[in-house]
Amino acid sequence: MVDNTPYHYKTWQVMFEKYGMGDLSSHTYYSEFSGVPVMDTVQRLFAGDRDADGLTQLVKEKESIYQNLYTPHAAPINGLIAFLDELKQNGIKIAIASSASIHDIDFILERIHVRDYFDVIIDGSQVTKGKPNPDIFLKAAEHLQTLPENCVVIEDSIAGIKAGNAAGMKVIGITTGNTAEKLQPASLVINDFTELNIENLAELFN
Repeated sequence: MVDNTPYHYKTWQVMFEKYGMGDLSSHTYYSEFSGVPVMDTVQRLFAGDRDADGLTQLVKEKESIYQNLYTPHAAPINGLIAFLDELKQNGIKIAIASSASIHDIDFILERIHVRDYFDVIIDGSQVTKGKPNPDIFLKAAEHLQTLPENCVVIEDSIAGIKAGNAAGMKVIGITTGNTAEKLQPASLVINDFTELNIENLAELFN
């Protein structure tokens, strides 16, 4: 919905510098961190040095840095509102299925004013295994009362593309987080929502 991935990357760069972990390359971030639940990444990086409370504090710190960085730039991706309008006008159910916390999801929804478009919101706390595991998308389909094979996932992360494919859904990659080449496991790759409409979605099922 938003082009916030570069700001998550900047946030992790700040965290790496603060905690003496060296440089975080863009390749490592986009291939290993992007789309993965924050707690999973924090546990991977800090589990040997922090207890559960310490890990939770690091997640809160990461979220605070990110929100301060991104707030001045928060905006919907080009074409998003028109696309959501088209879906609603055609009676298509819409879900958010994000590895982020509900706090972070609310942070975005409050700034781009699209909450009312969504029938279901699934956050990372509602599944035990995050992306690239398919559980979050399968739970969204269940709440939408729709079979996975009738669903379309729109994702900007490699982990999300893998999760959508593993769920047996049609997958559209959007290049806000990765190049088109890296998103090629997707059925369709777009640059923004001006390139997407009901006809595009229907063609995925032909």
